[in-house]
Amino acid sequence: MSAAPTTSSRSDEADITIPLPGRDAVAARVYGQRVAAGSPLVLHFHGGTFACGSLDNGRTVARLLATSGAVVVSLAYPLAPKNPFPAGVEVGYAALEWLYKQRVKLAGKAARIYLAGEEAGGNLAAATALISRDRGHPPLAGQILLSPMLDPCVGTASLRQATDDACECRWAAGWQAYLRSPKDAMHPYAVPGESLRLSDLPPTLLLVSEGDAMRDEGLRFAKRLAEAGVAVTQRVLPTASCWPGALFEPPAQSDCACEDEVQKQLHAFFAAGAPPQPG
Repeated sequence: MSAAPTTSSRSDEADITIPLPGRDAVAARVYGQRVAAGSPLVLHFHGGTFACGSLDNGRTVARLLATSGAVVVSLAYPLAPKNPFPAGVEVGYAALEWLYKQRVKLAGKAARIYLAGEEAGGNLAAATALISRDRGHPPLAGQILLSPMLDPCVGTASLRQATDDACECRWAAGWQAYLRSPKDAMHPYAVPGESLRLSDLPPTLLLVSEGDAMRDEGLRFAKRLAEAGVAVTQRVLPTASCWPGALFEPPAQSDCACEDEVQKQLHAFFAAGAPPQPG
């Protein structure tokens, strides 16, 4: 793990570079502080419709995770269309393996590993959880999905309402940039919301908002996870306005309009997690 100049004056944030076997190193930002007893350790994916976004856009959610007691590694994964599927999720899984090897150094001996992401980052987090399950490593304590972007058909009622049935939709454009061909839409690592096998995934916290464009696809995924026997906590937050945009483009006056409620949900989810058994 090599440090790079920080982009923040806060003592609990630092930019790093993660070396990945057989591929270019990837930038990341670490939030939070290690405690002796061990902290939740979260690999976080920022939003941005697969085709945009940066570590700075991930700051709002990463800070919410960190102030809820976690050590967070927010990842600057490769973006489409230059890096379409499966580049982002492959880098995500490689970074997860690195995170697991560094878990004691980063978050303490009893660190529990989580995945988290908002919007397109929620898709990548869910896909990385599927890969971890399929490969049997590393063990995960949970996944945290905020307004996950899961439906390439972009035809849900909540999305149509949020966009007023506009002909041009940034989420449709994002899917078009991310998927190389229609065949990719059938791959569970590209569209985890349509995976035919969702059993044996880690406990899941899924948060959406009342007027959220991603609300319907997120709730459908939560329902399918529960039907597959996965422990799911889902919440529709009435105070979370302008999601998912507010998660990575926060209002000037506030980091997040629903900060207290989100932190309450994160605290409870981390508190419920027990150290996972080796895979």
